[in-house]
Amino acid sequence: MSDLMETVLIERTRELIPDALVEQKRMFGSTCFMVSGNLLICASKRGLMVRVGKEQEAEALARPHASPAHPSGRPMPGFIRVALEGVETDEDLKAWIELARTYVCALPPKAAREKRPKASKHKP
Repeated sequence: MSDLMETVLIERTRELIPDALVEQKRMFGSTCFMVSGNLLICASKRGLMVRVGKEQEAEALARPHASPAHPSGRPMPGFIRVALEGVETDEDLKAWIELARTYVCALPPKAAREKRPKASKHKP
């Protein structure tokens, strides 16, 4: 997938998440959308990584073009990878976003982490 197609998927995803509480971050080599500090969905040239929770995982995996997510080479329980073919239409994309929102919006907000000062390379 080209960078242009990845950008289009990111824009489509952003348009379908109209929540003012959504924050966009770069993580896992993808553009991720967060709600109240909790990861909702990531859009990349490989498709989507969708947070559905462990309770909805089996149901989500039964959908077409869905597989377990392994963004760092390890399984991530409660996260699903959706191939690009599974989000070709806005209806399909919206269905995945809504499944993720059902789970993530029920989670408590994450407290913002304090940024640690960068360690100095020079010793005094």
